[in-house]
Amino acid sequence: MSADIREKALTVGDRRSSLMIYRIVRGIVRKVLFPFFRVRGHNVEVLNAPGPVILAPVHRSNLDSVLLAAMCTPRVRALGKESLFTTWGVSWVCAALGAIPVRRGEADRDALAAARMLLDRGESMIVFPEGTRQSGAEIAELFDGAAWLAARTGARVVPVGIAGTEEALPSESRFPKRGRVEIRAGDPLPAPLPAKGKRRVDRDQMREFTMVLRDALQTLQDQARAEAGLPPRAGA
Repeated sequence: MSADIREKALTVGDRRSSLMIYRIVRGIVRKVLFPFFRVRGHNVEVLNAPGPVILAPVHRSNLDSVLLAAMCTPRVRALGKESLFTTWGVSWVCAALGAIPVRRGEADRDALAAARMLLDRGESMIVFPEGTRQSGAEIAELFDGAAWLAARTGARVVPVGIAGTEEALPSESRFPKRGRVEIRAGDPLPAPLPAKGKRRVDRDQMREFTMVLRDALQTLQDQARAEAGLPPRAGA
């Protein structure tokens, strides 16, 4: 991923016109997609807390970030897969909506640095701890990106369970179908702090934070699936 592409995305996203476009799109999503998918939110007031805030949802469908961002009052930035930024028109729209290109499935330090800059400015960001889209009720192994960003910026991390989006728009489908989507936000997790006598949060602390986040996500996802009328995960 070229650094120029990322810089251009950040520049476009910072324009006043981009914020207007974001608000228009958010309004359309609320009026059209929310009724279509019968979207219901729980404890969503925590999504609107003053930044910096990291929204850390499960990832089962391309609908996840669209519906979650539309449920928030302030603009929410997001890390978007780099393939969305290969075509000029699509790239411009994604950037105008606040997305930052990231290489999925690996630690993209340049993207994390850009996300850190936005959080330091007090913005809110969606960061998928599972990385790429997963399938099923079980939370996959998490990356430490959310923990790293929280440790570096002091941002609180809000775990979010989202159920029903995989059934409404699975990865192999190009057209959505009607269903019920449940979005359940958990209580914010405070950013990890350095251990006594240390200047920074170490890897073990970040991994411990990530495990706490995974447990919170699993609990929220189980609850969201039950509310959406979906089968529970095995052993739950």
